[in-house]
Amino acid sequence: MSPSSSAIISLLLCYFCLFYLLQSSESSSITDYYSSEDDQPYRTAYHFQPPRNWMNGLVLSASPLLTLFLPFLFQNLFASGPMIYEGLYHLFYQYNPKGAVWASDIVWAHSTSKDLINWIPREPVLYPSQHYDINGCWSGSATILPGGKPAVLYTGINAENQQVQNIAFPKNLSDPYLEEWVKSPLNPVIDPNGSNMTDASSFDSPTIDYYTNDHQDKNIAFPMNNLPEPNLIEMVQSTSDPDMIDASNFRDPSTGWLGPDGRWRVIIGSKRGKRGIAILYWSKDFIHWVKAKQPLHSAEDTGMWECPDFFPVSTIAPVGLNTSVDGPNVKHVLKVSLFDNSKEYYTTGTYDYAKDVYVPNKGSIDDIFGLRFDYGKFYASKTFFDSAKNRRVLWGWINESSSADDDIKKGWSGIQAAPRAIWLDKSGKHLVQWPITELETLRTGHVDMPSKLLDGGSTVEVLGLTASQADVEMSFKVTNLEKAEKFDPSWTNAEDLCARKVATVKGEIGPFGIMALASKGLEEYTAIFFRIFKANNNKYVVLMCSDQSRSSLDDSTDKANYGVFLDVDPTKEKLSLRTLIDHSIVESFGGEGKGCITARVYPTMAIGDGAHLHVFNNAAEAVRISSFSGWSMNKAQIN
Repeated sequence: MSPSSSAIISLLLCYFCLFYLLQSSESSSITDYYSSEDDQPYRTAYHFQPPRNWMNGLVLSASPLLTLFLPFLFQNLFASGPMIYEGLYHLFYQYNPKGAVWASDIVWAHSTSKDLINWIPREPVLYPSQHYDINGCWSGSATILPGGKPAVLYTGINAENQQVQNIAFPKNLSDPYLEEWVKSPLNPVIDPNGSNMTDASSFDSPTIDYYTNDHQDKNIAFPMNNLPEPNLIEMVQSTSDPDMIDASNFRDPSTGWLGPDGRWRVIIGSKRGKRGIAILYWSKDFIHWVKAKQPLHSAEDTGMWECPDFFPVSTIAPVGLNTSVDGPNVKHVLKVSLFDNSKEYYTTGTYDYAKDVYVPNKGSIDDIFGLRFDYGKFYASKTFFDSAKNRRVLWGWINESSSADDDIKKGWSGIQAAPRAIWLDKSGKHLVQWPITELETLRTGHVDMPSKLLDGGSTVEVLGLTASQADVEMSFKVTNLEKAEKFDPSWTNAEDLCARKVATVKGEIGPFGIMALASKGLEEYTAIFFRIFKANNNKYVVLMCSDQSRSSLDDSTDKANYGVFLDVDPTKEKLSLRTLIDHSIVESFGGEGKGCITARVYPTMAIGDGAHLHVFNNAAEAVRISSFSGWSMNKAQIN
């Protein structure tokens, strides 16, 4: 046998050994590539992440062939259609089974939960398989139809790399886990060039059967109702139409809502030039869609609108509303994710059903100076109405702050923020968010701190809790407000102001707050703090900052600073701060949820038992810690 033949046989033996390991092991997870949890210091304990055993088992091998297969074992996360069905919560999310970085041929992964905290992985429900989605099953939304029947609209990337909208339904409605879904033979149901906008008269049969293929069931049938009158719609656009939709910027259908006229509505994100657009479509059966003459809303100089979300909020109670609710004591919220700057903005306003247009309230800004759900690393968010708890729940994607090479090395990328209840503030000007109450079931080892005066320049370590995995609530009382620095009217950008006035910059009143994920010698820490200024009208301005400038000694990570001006009057209210700390996540809620900032950090020293928590005041004036409660957090079952 020649040396070359021997080498080939050895290589084949290695390959078959690896193949056997892939097929035989059923319980190993992606963290089995590493010798211990110490090698995965940034993986979170109670924030949603992709399954770690999706590959049906791979254990660490010394075989050099393993390096050839590693790129196919990594994953990332991008939320799609959260919903509740038969008392069970479902989270569908964008998932790349081939890599730790984003790829266009994405699939819809699926997990279920009884409490939105502990999650069981299910098999992915949508794979690229047909002409209309062969290059990727992108983001979309779930809608509960009459009779409690779920449907998902999603963006498919077709064989021509155009973005089209498709629909899928559960194969078996008696299955509460909704593990099998079928795609409609009528897909794409919404096409950017209007080629599928057929006259309603051609649909004279009450039902239509599925074609039979790998992902469809011929026994499933769909209702075929009449469509809106032709004089209300644009049936087909010609190629010379100046308003022709750009097929490369036409994605992310929203949850549908049902109007008093019996028509369903959805919006799809797009742009025309530099104008961001929420294109509106109507349907009477949720399958056949027609385009409205005008968008629900648009705004100049905002670029491509991704992941649009449109929902009602109560003006009289902190509760959630079904997406189709309208009437007295109701306002509406339109949220869009801006592709150009990877940030999200929302407005509150009025929805005119008769004209099918949304008008933001006066003072509700429609650009990059507008309101945001979260002023940190938070994107592609999605809400859903939780009918079991009468609340609206917000999910948001937290991307990595590390390099793509680091993501590949650790084998995963992207997580979800803690689910938050969301409602309209009593002022009616903005929304309020708070982690759902179920999260508190993970609390353990309660630590209290008595009321304490915190002198300027002082730091107090909080002992008795797991500082890398904690939930902390506290409030401050400021008495010497007349000493506050003068506020410059040109300071309109809170993020820029926080970048200039980091935690080490001493002020009169502030910075004061906490140092999370801090190393023993404070070489590393992420500071979340307040500053108070006095405006020309003798009112006070409260600035909340999340300072990552010293979060890690690793200079390759993103160390952005985030900030928000809080709608809080310190003469009447205490300044409250709640922070969720989870290894590489610092998720903070200021002013009882009036402002939220999420940070993604990668300390090199403040990891595991090496992490510490401090309360600090780096101001000239003293502040009082009015209350402090902290808990270590148990680990949730996350896939």
